[in-house]
Amino acid sequence: MDFASYWQYSDMVTRTLFFLLLALSVLSWVTGIIRIIQSRKLAGTVANDLSQQIQNKRSELQTADAANHRLVVEQALLKHIGRYRFASERGLPILGTTAAIAPFIGLFGTVWGIFHALHNIGTTGQAGLAQVAGPVGEALIMTGLGIAVAIPAVVFYNLAIRINRRVMYYANDKAHDLLAQSAQFSVGQSLASDAVATKQTSIKRDTSIIQPKEKEGHEKKGHEKKSYQNSVTSQSKA
Repeated sequence: MDFASYWQYSDMVTRTLFFLLLALSVLSWVTGIIRIIQSRKLAGTVANDLSQQIQNKRSELQTADAANHRLVVEQALLKHIGRYRFASERGLPILGTTAAIAPFIGLFGTVWGIFHALHNIGTTGQAGLAQVAGPVGEALIMTGLGIAVAIPAVVFYNLAIRINRRVMYYANDKAHDLLAQSAQFSVGQSLASDAVATKQTSIKRDTSIIQPKEKEGHEKKGHEKKSYQNSVTSQSKA
């Protein structure tokens, strides 16, 4: 039984289901290959890209305190990880839907083909084995087509899910490292600010101590100068 022999027994419904399975097969192959390539590429660049995104935020957080610094970094990490997850899941609904419905489409085509074959047999009145085996056997081809479409979709879907888990693992691992670095940076920045504030307080305290001493010295010198002038005046009068 060749394809031409099967095609002559099919009607509009069977042919529509055949073209639908063909379209799903082409779509699943193209989507699966593109999804795997993009996911592998994302797995290789997600850590560096996440570091670059946080590095670009550092210039905006120079004046922020430790709490705000950590909050901003954490929110930025969550935002970018969400974007990576969304990007890595593109196309997966197509693969999942194809894997789920393709066998049922093929099964429906088989049932419809058997019904169509039995209807033709009933119309012609020939019910021999030769008349039944050919149309029924060729109708079962639809079940094989449905399975043939579903299996690659399932394989592509599982491979993409596996690679996407690796992407999320790399992203979360790098995010924890960046959070730890952010905490260390915030602590160092806080210590530096405290040191500057302590130094400024010490300078102010020293200035407040020196100024009264200078004032007392000036007053003492003025008093001595006044006493000397009074003594000189007394001697001149004498």
